[in-house]
Amino acid sequence: MQTPSLIRRLGALLIDWIVAALSAVALAGVSYPPAPLDEDPSQTFIIIGFFVAEVSLLSGLLGRSIGKRVMGLRLENPDGQPIGVPRAVLRTLLLCLVLPAIVMTDDKRGIHDLAARSRVVRD
Repeated sequence: MQTPSLIRRLGALLIDWIVAALSAVALAGVSYPPAPLDEDPSQTFIIIGFFVAEVSLLSGLLGRSIGKRVMGLRLENPDGQPIGVPRAVLRTLLLCLVLPAIVMTDDKRGIHDLAARSRVVRD
């Protein structure tokens, strides 16, 4: 098992965010960039909703979001299997709070990974 670099993980996150934003534009009519939060917060929250849905479902069921697939990463439980949708939802919601992803252990696992009992590995 090889621990992925922070650059690779951030690349996957950026790709997933772009996919979510484009999906929100195409399916929910959100403008991009979204209106500022003080003018219309609903647009940003719609994009966040698409992000949580996309990343949670794909990571929970397949072990990979679109960004992780492109960057050669996989999300797994300690047994090497996908973590399941409920744990993936928890992990993704904590990721959206940012701080749990920034605070990391020595093996590059954030609080969001510890809470979901997951780890990101390279393929």
